[in-house]
Amino acid sequence: MASKEELMKKLEEKIRNCKKCPLWQLRTNPVPGDGSYDAKVMFVGEAPGYWEDQQGLPFVGKAGKVLDELLKGIGLNRREVYITNIVKCRPPNNRDPTEEEIKACAPYLDAQIDIIRPRIIVTLGRFSMGYILRKYGFQVEPISKIHGKVFEARTLFGKVYIVPMYHPAVALYRPQLRKELEEDFRKLKDLIEKVV
Repeated sequence: MASKEELMKKLEEKIRNCKKCPLWQLRTNPVPGDGSYDAKVMFVGEAPGYWEDQQGLPFVGKAGKVLDELLKGIGLNRREVYITNIVKCRPPNNRDPTEEEIKACAPYLDAQIDIIRPRIIVTLGRFSMGYILRKYGFQVEPISKIHGKVFEARTLFGKVYIVPMYHPAVALYRPQLRKELEEDFRKLKDLIEKVV
């Protein structure tokens, strides 16, 4: 049986060579994801931005700095978690990912979840929230209503807890929401202590 590392390396190779939607024509680097393949907590953002596209790593721009601060605030670092996006290539001008792009790319995210088997999936932003909640059979409501709530899903590999959160970029353009993000991360810390 292949190890998690072998499975992930193979999957990352597939992502690097992907041409399932037009975004591949514009990318500098696809961004498969980064972190521990044994992570108990997985963060799923929306799509790479400029710096992510340059470096081939998720959350390395300004929003990534906010994410690092939030992680540090609850005693976690990037090496312990796994961070990825629902769409692996940068949409032009950082626009929102389209339904087609999400549909083309989602099987990669599904495979990452199956390989890593996290106990907790934290969705960052409304696109990853919508996809993950639907995938596990939940009703999707506005993120302003359900951020920080814990959804419990059953999977073939056991229970998984889903925690929708605002995208860390929100702290940059709506600073008043940073407090809510920090509060949601405190709830995440409590959940980690309970289930991991």
